[in-house]
Amino acid sequence: MSALSAEPVSILEPLRRNDLRPNLIGLSRAELKALLAEHGLEPFRAGQIWHWVYWHGVRQFAAMSTIARATRERLEELFVIERPQIAVEQRSVDGTRKWLLRLADGNEVECVNIPEADRGSVCVSSQVGCTLTCSFCHTGTQPLVRNLTPAEIVGQFMVARDSYGEWPTPIETTRMLSNIVMMGMGEPLYNLDNVAKALRIAMDDQGIALSKRRITLSTSGIVPLIPRVGSELDVNLAVSLHAVTDDVRDVLVPVNRKWPIATLLEACAAYPGAKNSRRITFEYVMLKGVNDSDADARELVRLLKPIHAKVNLIPFNPWPGAPYECSSNNRIHRFAEIVNAGGLSAPVRTPRGRDILAACGQLKSESTRDRRTRVRDVEARAGL
Repeated sequence: MSALSAEPVSILEPLRRNDLRPNLIGLSRAELKALLAEHGLEPFRAGQIWHWVYWHGVRQFAAMSTIARATRERLEELFVIERPQIAVEQRSVDGTRKWLLRLADGNEVECVNIPEADRGSVCVSSQVGCTLTCSFCHTGTQPLVRNLTPAEIVGQFMVARDSYGEWPTPIETTRMLSNIVMMGMGEPLYNLDNVAKALRIAMDDQGIALSKRRITLSTSGIVPLIPRVGSELDVNLAVSLHAVTDDVRDVLVPVNRKWPIATLLEACAAYPGAKNSRRITFEYVMLKGVNDSDADARELVRLLKPIHAKVNLIPFNPWPGAPYECSSNNRIHRFAEIVNAGGLSAPVRTPRGRDILAACGQLKSESTRDRRTRVRDVEARAGL
């Protein structure tokens, strides 16, 4: 792969801030039909619009050539097709691309594409900032601003397709952008209704057409909502574990104080993916002198052996002011040897996009929290 310039590319086109027309991106099929009917348009137009928006990626009604001109003009009067706006695009020397996206209210969020030889995984955010305060994660230093809407979540993948020119939807074997990983800014389960709606749009076979096997949702361990992920979406599950004792995990992943390791693993064992050929992925960031001993590795095997699981060992990706150091290469590979010898697959993730702060745990924006926003309100809306 040829090296790409790491110089950020700023996109200066202003947002349409005073436009009150509804955005059609992010609506379910049923909502789209109802909205069209409300404005006197035939419900069957919903299928046409859906195909043009999500299969062809069009941004203007004028491009919908199978719809009569008069109808297109009426649609233009009534609605918009609006993704998040690219404020800055950065390209790493290793091919990773990161987008700082500006939303209609001026808040910003980051998403990333990580290209591999056989796939491209778009790391999608679910919140501006984060509900949690995981001490090893850069996003965790940014207080929660708000949840993202379905349009803003699925729109991140659409922006990535725009950047790569990957429209119309290609066949699965030729896609550069083949996977969604809900591992960006925020805790997806604290915004599960909007995340689920966005992912169902992405999985619709008349549009973006991603298989549920190509989607992974990562959680820090919001135990009461894990069953909903299995029953409503049945996508791949990843769990940010990062420690084998509650004392250590309480510091690294403070939500552990509500739902400790034993409770979390019980929920994972009951997840549908744990009962067939799919394995739950447990993410484990390697922190020097914190969670990387031989004893930690052996305890990790003991904890996960009863579950159909794999482990992703993640070298810690530094960020300004981070309180941790990455384990040495020798220590990481010794840890992996023990876990592999215990019967679990434990690949070491190759850091990608570090030069543009696009690697795991490095995402953050400058958006700030409104004083009225409270984490407990977000938890209440999530049903917790």
